[in-house]
Amino acid sequence: MHAKSRVKAPTVAAIAAFAGQASSRSLNDDVRKLLKRNILDSIGCAIAALPAAPFAALRDQFDEYRSDGTCTLIGGGRTAADQAAFYNSALVRYVDLLDSYMSPGGLCHPSDNFGTILAAAEHGRASGEEFLLALAVAYEIQCRITAAVPVMAKGFNHAIQLAISCAAGAGKLLDRSDEQIANAIAIAAVDNISLACVHAEPVSQWKGFSPGMTGMRAIYAASLAKRGFTGPSGLFEGPSGLVQMLGQSIDVDWSDDSLEAVKLTVLKRFCALIHGQPVLEAVLGLKHEHGLTAEDIKNIRCDVFQTGYDIAGGGAFGSKSNPRTKEQADYNLKYLVAAAMLDDKVGPDQLEPERINSADAQLLLRRVEIHPDDNFTVSYPDQLNARITIKTRDGRTLAREQRGYEGGLGRPLSWDRTVEQFNWLSEPFASADLRNAIVETVARIDESPIDRLTTLLEAVSPKAVFQVSHPGIQ
Repeated sequence: MHAKSRVKAPTVAAIAAFAGQASSRSLNDDVRKLLKRNILDSIGCAIAALPAAPFAALRDQFDEYRSDGTCTLIGGGRTAADQAAFYNSALVRYVDLLDSYMSPGGLCHPSDNFGTILAAAEHGRASGEEFLLALAVAYEIQCRITAAVPVMAKGFNHAIQLAISCAAGAGKLLDRSDEQIANAIAIAAVDNISLACVHAEPVSQWKGFSPGMTGMRAIYAASLAKRGFTGPSGLFEGPSGLVQMLGQSIDVDWSDDSLEAVKLTVLKRFCALIHGQPVLEAVLGLKHEHGLTAEDIKNIRCDVFQTGYDIAGGGAFGSKSNPRTKEQADYNLKYLVAAAMLDDKVGPDQLEPERINSADAQLLLRRVEIHPDDNFTVSYPDQLNARITIKTRDGRTLAREQRGYEGGLGRPLSWDRTVEQFNWLSEPFASADLRNAIVETVARIDESPIDRLTTLLEAVSPKAVFQVSHPGIQ
């Protein structure tokens, strides 16, 4: 008799098994330290976003539909797990200072998982260790898929792989079986085929809120799976599945139980898309070196890699000549360069509509031009490089070529630097004692229940009520 050929399990089942079998043994000291660093960075981003108008609108919506629940809203209040996932995920994303993972065909923001995994952990009364492990699993799944297939280059948004990672991490925390996690992944992803046009001009508010909706659906899908709902097992390989839709195989070794994707994540110093970090560091370097003011500037030329030009420089995603909203500004190299030159920083204040529409910013951005550079394009995404050339009104030509940036893989943001940035972002909303308690709790998150952290986050003020003394770290 011929031996029976082994039938390969569907990819959703393989991912579910990877999530279900993941253990703390894979969280070595280096991984734990970096996860804690990124968690603190995510919390700082979330707190800085609290006074933004969309979050008041979300709270109104929660009151209309369902106000009581098991999960904490950062800045106070409680609601259902799915709505907490949406709200807290959106907070993390809003000021565009969150972490990134880069690949040749696009990128993802692994901390988009944070709000959903936190809600699942609190709803499931998890320990901090269980939360840390589930977050590491979500990071790993999202980054592995991002590395395997150029989702954005094919016209889709990275919320597709986020649906998979959030559902898997939430399912693990909510103690679902491998079969239930597989169904949660399939349910969450099949209805979350997200398009890259969300990044195109005119950039809408939904760019920053799409990941929250993805997380909301994912945690809800994990609860449906517990109640017997099934999703399409052919999500990847089946007819009209992801493999066919993306036009290529999606080859990932899900038998590899390592959880080290966080080592390849990068952080930011400036409230701007990741592609703008080297540009802004170079602009501020030239400004400080030569004592420049906006009045000195005749013209600023930025040479960047093709993806940076396409997304934020006026290329494939549309013109960047007339930014008016926060969402347009943080994806606009012309405005970001002008803001850095005018204000000596690019933080949450530079994304306020009043600043974006101010006469001096609008005037200066019209003297900024962005160009793609073939040499920088070849080295992307391993290196994010840029060249800034400033021509002054008194006839000088000043140039700087920027190789990488602080926060990138070559110069990673340290824990101490992340703590400093957290204090800068959160100072208006939390007392020094509360901020210190959050930092200490994150540093030892694997030693206590997750509700120790959520209790502190609930105590943060949703409005800026504390005196600000921190000058910023830029």
